[in-house]
Amino acid sequence: MSNEALIQFDLPSKLRPTSGSAEAWNTAYVRVEDYIRAHRIHNRLHQLQLLQLLMQEAAKRHTAKPLSEPTVVAAEVIEEMMDEWFSYVLNAPNQPHERIAVDGRVALLMCDGPEKWPYAFLQKNDLPAEFVSSMREKSIEAGPDLSLSSMVPRPIDLGIITEAAGDTLERVSKWPILKTLILWSVFLGALIAVFKMTR
Repeated sequence: MSNEALIQFDLPSKLRPTSGSAEAWNTAYVRVEDYIRAHRIHNRLHQLQLLQLLMQEAAKRHTAKPLSEPTVVAAEVIEEMMDEWFSYVLNAPNQPHERIAVDGRVALLMCDGPEKWPYAFLQKNDLPAEFVSSMREKSIEAGPDLSLSSMVPRPIDLGIITEAAGDTLERVSKWPILKTLILWSVFLGALIAVFKMTR
């Protein structure tokens, strides 16, 4: 086979991180791939497209802060992208990260999105209308707003038996001789019980 018959291509430079070690970027890649798979995105072609997009953005951001771990930067990128995507799909702008992250993941799981629409995850263009409506139907309804209330402490009623036991313990602690007698009585009682059981 001649050299002319070989297909030659070069990866774009944006796919080659200019900061950080190759080992660190390999670790980041594996972690992001596992994270995508944890969301039940098993379509390999879609995984590849997402990984390329995410790693490009992570590499670009890492040049601005080269002392950061590539895995941390990649994790930040995918979290931001998912928050933005969930906000877009659920039509819930300006939600805090904790809220939109939970709402979006629950909706995605409940509508079985990765199975029914394998190419929809993290896409904004050409999203199936059925997917969007299903996600919005399954999203968690916002709960009531938190309100501050004052609580007045009340004495705890432990009942008659616990009161009697507490009184007895207080009396015993006041009289050390009585305390010693009770302890020796319990000890002797235990010895007698063991002696009778072994005979």
